[in-house]
Amino acid sequence: MSDNTTRINLEELDQIESQTDWERVRELSDEEIHQAVQEDPDTELLDEEWFQTAKLVVPTAEKTRITIRLDEDIVEYFKREGKGYQSRINTVLKAYVLAQQMEEDA
Repeated sequence: MSDNTTRINLEELDQIESQTDWERVRELSDEEIHQAVQEDPDTELLDEEWFQTAKLVVPTAEKTRITIRLDEDIVEYFKREGKGYQSRINTVLKAYVLAQQMEEDA
C-alpha cells in the first residue's frame, strides 16, 4: 500500500462534506452526460462484443466450513482491515479462481 493513503472510518466519512455540485449534475441532459463519458480518458465503453462474451456470475450464499492454515502476516493484514476479514480472504480467493477460469476458457 502506498505511503500517501489516508484511512478513515465510517464516522469520519459521514463528517466529510461532498465536493460534488449535485445541482449541476442533476441539470445535465442525457446528451451532456454521454459527451462527458466519451471525453473521459478513464472510461472504457462496453460494446456488443463485450456483452456477447460476458459471463453472468451469481454469488452463492452456500459456504463450506474448512480449516486452513495461512501465514500469520496474511491473517494479520486482513484482520487489520477490521470486521469481515474472512469474507475479504474469500473474495481474494474467488477473484483468483475466476481469473484462472477465464484463462482456461480463452
